[in-house]
Amino acid sequence: MNPQQQRAFFEERGYLIVPGLLDNDEIAASRAEIKRLHQLATDMHTRKDPLRGHFQREPFAHNHGDLLILRKIENTRNFSDFFARLSAHPNLVSTIQTLLGNDLLLFRSTLMLKPALHGSAHALHQDSAYWPMEPPALATASIALDDATSQNGCIKVIPHSHHWGLQQWGHIAQAQDAPLSDREDLDLSGQIDVELKAGSAVLFHSLMVHGSGPNQTEHSRNTALYSYFSPHVRYMPAEGAPREKSFPVIAGLNDATEHTLVAS
Repeated sequence: MNPQQQRAFFEERGYLIVPGLLDNDEIAASRAEIKRLHQLATDMHTRKDPLRGHFQREPFAHNHGDLLILRKIENTRNFSDFFARLSAHPNLVSTIQTLLGNDLLLFRSTLMLKPALHGSAHALHQDSAYWPMEPPALATASIALDDATSQNGCIKVIPHSHHWGLQQWGHIAQAQDAPLSDREDLDLSGQIDVELKAGSAVLFHSLMVHGSGPNQTEHSRNTALYSYFSPHVRYMPAEGAPREKSFPVIAGLNDATEHTLVAS
């Protein structure tokens, strides 16, 4: 697809698949870095580092061996030069700019980890239901660092569901045998599994209803997530939260490195 077709597809269906975003060397480097981050997480928990909360344990697994079993690492840019650079990967940024415009801020930098045999399911939800940003018009890149299949818990999306409007959702982390939603009003007839080769990505709107199944295979399935937004999106914190927040600039904004949004 050319850029115009990519944008039209994304606006209509709420997602876009980008094959071959990373090459084999980049994939190998990402896996080595994830191993390092597991060791870092284990060390931080041992010494009770105040920042250890950014490394979330897999809630439905018991530790085996010397390293923690992790479900998620938040703010990866602060702990990994590799994943900081990946957020500004030229192949990725050019596609996000096609969808959102030239000026890009980074809202989220995360690793979602589905460890072998233990990876929990992620209930269906819309990201914007949990994010203090208005309008809900962010785009997330979910980059497969391992082959993502139906068997190891690839992402599931409901095309066109970003047109449903913002809705309420429950807890996201679910046990392996739990249903992906307890809502009886959801139309799941159009739900699809987005299977990806390692190095490929799926981009999706922050109102897209999505989730993922459990990983019961013998191999981990890891994903790098980056969420981007245009400066026209406003920061709308909850009562009692800080009234301003700074975000990394990924592209545009006169080559600034950071941009601060102040709640009105």
